Amino acid sequence: MDSSNADYYEYFEEMHGILMYKIFVKYWDDVETFQARTDDIVIASYPKSGTTWVSEIIYMIYKEGDVEKCKEVAIFDRVPFLECRDYEDNMNGVKQLKEMASPRIVKTHLPPELLPASFWEKNCKIIYVCRNPKDIAVSYYYFFLMARGHPNPGSFPEFVEKFMHAQVPYGSWYKHVKSWWEKRTNPHVLILFYEDMKEDIRKEVMKLLQFLERKPSEELVDKIIQHTSFQEMKNNPYTNYTTLPEEIMNHKVSPFMRKGITGDWKNHFTVALNERFDKHYGQQMKESTLNLRTEI
Repeated sequence: MDSSNADYYEYFEEMHGILMYKIFVKYWDDVETFQARTDDIVIASYPKSGTTWVSEIIYMIYKEGDVEKCKEVAIFDRVPFLECRDYEDNMNGVKQLKEMASPRIVKTHLPPELLPASFWEKNCKIIYVCRNPKDIAVSYYYFFLMARGHPNPGSFPEFVEKFMHAQVPYGSWYKHVKSWWEKRTNPHVLILFYEDMKEDIRKEVMKLLQFLERKPSEELVDKIIQHTSFQEMKNNPYTNYTTLPEEIMNHKVSPFMRKGITGDWKNHFTVALNERFDKHYGQQMKESTLNLRTEI
């Protein structure tokens, strides 16, 4: 496929200054007017930050550790992707959520300013998952290669340039995380870090249980940790997206759940690219108090 700029931008459209998938923009009114319920739980993140992992943990919490209930349908049907649409209407997050019984768990990649106002008005609990941008860039690159609806990303260094300059869906990672970081004092918002989860998952699961006002027990936490380990989820068709047809996600190109580690960027960034990225990161994040680890 030709990776020229014209071809690349055929897939996306700007909305409120943020690059998005054209089909999402087409039905944006449905998202903007979405009516939240007071007991909705929102899992927000920039793409490729560990959303599926956190979604499965929270689903397990709400099902009190019942693994069988997590295997009734795929994760994207249990935790609908709010703004997601496709041209055949096979995927329609708003429709799924409207038809779902409470409490609903909602996935979104929207920045706080684009999240439907009703979530803020109803004081819904929101969990924001944050991950270091170098590992996100690697994961996003492979996602471009394997998932339908993406143009040829070009070489990895070319893609990193696009990522750095907000030329990927959901725009600037820097703006996204800074906007959510500003919400950290809101008692209805919890910010989780992917790297913290990799380092001490038990501590982070306990944090989630407390935030969701759920009674913790050793047995429940043990079940969650076991069921949501990377290897378990990678091998689980209800979490690894292999139930989708190959023309939507081609796992032969790259699995949706690829490595699940911190620091894989070192296998992809050259010294020069890393220096360039670090300089850009420093410029973009110099006013922010947000600190992220690129290795653990």
